Amino acid sequence: MYRFLLTPRWWGINLFVVLAIPFCVFMGTWQLGRFEDRVQSHEEAEKQPAPGTRAPEPLDDLLPVSTKTSGRPAVATGTYSDQFLVPGRELDDRTGFYVLDLLRTDSGKALPVVRGWLPGTPGGTEVPAAPRGKVTVTGDLQASENTSSDGVDLRGGLPEGQLGMISAASLVNLVPYDVYDAWVTLTEPEAGGTGGAMRPVPAAAAQGSGLDLKAFQNLGYTGEWFVFGGFVLFMWFRLVRREAEAARDVELGLAADAD
Repeated sequence: MYRFLLTPRWWGINLFVVLAIPFCVFMGTWQLGRFEDRVQSHEEAEKQPAPGTRAPEPLDDLLPVSTKTSGRPAVATGTYSDQFLVPGRELDDRTGFYVLDLLRTDSGKALPVVRGWLPGTPGGTEVPAAPRGKVTVTGDLQASENTSSDGVDLRGGLPEGQLGMISAASLVNLVPYDVYDAWVTLTEPEAGGTGGAMRPVPAAAAQGSGLDLKAFQNLGYTGEWFVFGGFVLFMWFRLVRREAEAARDVELGLAADAD
């Protein structure tokens, strides 16, 4: 009754099932592993001391930025150079913009420094000038933003002096010197500067270190892959049963042979 399983058509069906089920199990396990990694990263981040309780470290000692170094206090020395305003940034449910200045370090490389946040729109609010001369800044280290970061403006066409995304990639064509692939946000206005009117921008949690929507998407994909694997097996059994019943009916003379 089951000799039909050896026909060329069923060899193709059987091969598909044999390959599809392990693939679904592999993909489901991989997605589950991604979710577990995010849970572990979240737990490790929760155990980390608050940024304000940790001693600042030299910038170069904390690079490249990782989930462990993101948010850590970093120290850098240099002179402020070019300034950019980053519009469309919210703080406490109010819309405003970041004031970002590039700190030229002794190596010649520049560190983007978010000196603070101001309400309103660039051009309509007076921006405090950056301190002159050589300064030492201490700020919470952040990874360069990307297209999925909150507040990023991807529309392009911003006026001169404005920046939609804080990253070395977006600054490389705007300044004639190298830029660190990281940035810091000052926790307090600069001593001796004129930034007292600006509000400090809190450091954001490192991407991939929290149980956000993307983490639970991984968990949802896990279920989808396992369900799909079960569905493939269910349909195979159903097709086999239907084919076997048809063959039995032919043998009993209850149906004509399709061949």
